[in-house]
Amino acid sequence: EESHIEVDQELARRLGAGPLLERICPAHVYSVEADGTIGVEYAACLECGTCLAVAPKGVLKWHYPRGSFGIMFREG
Repeated sequence: EESHIEVDQELARRLGAGPLLERICPAHVYSVEADGTIGVEYAACLECGTCLAVAPKGVLKWHYPRGSFGIMFREG
């Protein structure tokens, strides 16, 4: 599968968006890696849009997945 979330790593680094995304996401989709890049665990995304509301403009490119490829609730 392909991620529906793209991060402009350079812009995110310049604006310090990593820690903000890491704190604000209720599904813990984002993580700041040791090298400063933002990791994205898109399979955990709840598609709530919180990241889009708080991320500085241009940091995220977010596309709704095509039909039946969106969020999946898991047991356990």
